[in-house]
Amino acid sequence: MNHPFDYEIIYSSRKTIAIQVTRDGRVLVRSPRHCTRSYIDTFVSKNEDWVLKHLARAKELEEQKKNSSSTHPPLSAKDRSRYIEIARDIFTRKTEYYARIMGVSYGRISIREQKTRWGSCSSKGNLNFNWRLILAPEEVLDYVVVHELAHRREMNHSKAFYAIVESVLPDYRAARKWLRDKGQMLWEMV
Repeated sequence: MNHPFDYEIIYSSRKTIAIQVTRDGRVLVRSPRHCTRSYIDTFVSKNEDWVLKHLARAKELEEQKKNSSSTHPPLSAKDRSRYIEIARDIFTRKTEYYARIMGVSYGRISIREQKTRWGSCSSKGNLNFNWRLILAPEEVLDYVVVHELAHRREMNHSKAFYAIVESVLPDYRAARKWLRDKGQMLWEMV
């Protein structure tokens, strides 16, 4: 059968057949060893629309990546340090404000740029915040500050921890959802 795309078959000891479209636009068919080539081909045909949709999405993401890197030259050291200073000022004020409301103490505040974290709190109470958060809506900054300060009472993400966050920010779920859904945008804005 002719398909509008090429695909690669990966045989393994799995029990079911599955299709995967990778981020770089490759189509992989993961198949049990006993499946015949014609069975795999038929399976791919049945899922052609799904594959084409995901290939289009992969292409779109690739384009976006190209465009965002071309529209945003790398940040100069001068600009980065300016953003860090602004962030230091904002996070210092917000932390002072919320720590007073929550009745907690804290140590040093550091401003970082970590791809994988928005904030952290050490066992000594030192706080780290990602400067890129200053590009997010205000309520998102508040949520990250309150989240880290809540760790001064609960060093985990238990129900008790979230009860503390909710007592200060009843709408914290919306800010958390924003970070999950749109946080990646903060890396593309500057």
